[in-house]
Amino acid sequence: MAVLNALMRIYSYLYHGLLALFLLALALLALLTGNHTLKLEMLPWEGKSLTLWLLGSALFALVSIVLAWMGKARILFFLWTLIVPAMLVRGYFFSRFFFEPGELRVAIWLIVGALLAIFGGWLQLHRRVRRPRWSRASV
Repeated sequence: MAVLNALMRIYSYLYHGLLALFLLALALLALLTGNHTLKLEMLPWEGKSLTLWLLGSALFALVSIVLAWMGKARILFFLWTLIVPAMLVRGYFFSRFFFEPGELRVAIWLIVGALLAIFGGWLQLHRRVRRPRWSRASV
């Protein structure tokens, strides 16, 4: 069971790490070119505010992943794992977004992946961080 828990945590870190890097790349590309014409109709923002939300989200995700990996502020990562599938479902199915042929399958896989990653985020909340023997206070 410990191996499955570890695999779910690693999967969650990888899924959200790759998502964060993708969002960061999009935001930096828009910021560096000065061209804020990104169109992600599944998100509620447009123009420069979309770019800034992507940048802020990516940075929050990366910081929460690093902190969770180190065993600190793990709740931030768990909250991020809850926000992502909610935004995906809202954006793909409860917005003005229209699917092109083949896009529905990608959206479903993204949502399923995000839902699976919630378990890894939840499991890391209960993970005990092992401290080196020399750093334990002697009693």
